[in-house]
Amino acid sequence: MTRTIAITGKGGTGKTAITALLIRHLASSNQEILAIDADPDTNLPETLGCEVERTIGDMKEFMMTERDNLPPDVNKESIFESKIYEILNEMPKYDLIVMGRPEGSGCYCYINNLLRGIMDKMVENYDMVIMDTEAGLEHFSRKIIRNVDDLIVVTDGSRRGLRTAERIRELVKELETNVGNIYVIANKVTDETRETIKQTAEDLGLTLIGLVPADEMIVDRDLKGMPLFDLPDESIAVTEVNKIAERLGL
Repeated sequence: MTRTIAITGKGGTGKTAITALLIRHLASSNQEILAIDADPDTNLPETLGCEVERTIGDMKEFMMTERDNLPPDVNKESIFESKIYEILNEMPKYDLIVMGRPEGSGCYCYINNLLRGIMDKMVENYDMVIMDTEAGLEHFSRKIIRNVDDLIVVTDGSRRGLRTAERIRELVKELETNVGNIYVIANKVTDETRETIKQTAEDLGLTLIGLVPADEMIVDRDLKGMPLFDLPDESIAVTEVNKIAERLGL
């Protein structure tokens, strides 16, 4: 049974870094892992240290251009599916697929319907699916990935950030999405803010599953454009994300 974890949160909170460190933790297991970059900004490959040339957005463009030129008896889903597998990046410890964004205009409803069916079949080949999503919840309403077991909202340590997590929780309910558990991770936490974050999360009824400290190793690598996947074990962020993974049963 595939377990799907989606990481969301507003921009600048470090959700992609948290996603990369969760993948880093899982890579030491014997599980089959699919990482999905569903953020149109496409930062996860760089954070993992991967080079990606083509995205699902490119394949959607291809299908939009070519579908009317294909013979009517051709199975368009099979063609699209083969194109999707062409862009699957097979890394030693995990596979990576990047959603990207289509560049052309027009309605992609038909293509998105094909993609939903393909993704349903694709995720069944894996034990774990870890998805870095764009800010907001529009992607959930599109339901490209229909079932999410655990939704992790990454926030900064401010009260405003935690209220954003509260709003995301309420929006998930309003959208009637198929989400199991909702957790919150506070990122870039300092000793001065730790207790206040815990109390605010409790006041808002949020399930705070971890407080990741501000980590100078991550700041340094971000400035140099270096990946986070090979951060050393002594990184304080790595240590905390490993604990979070254990709390999630990963």
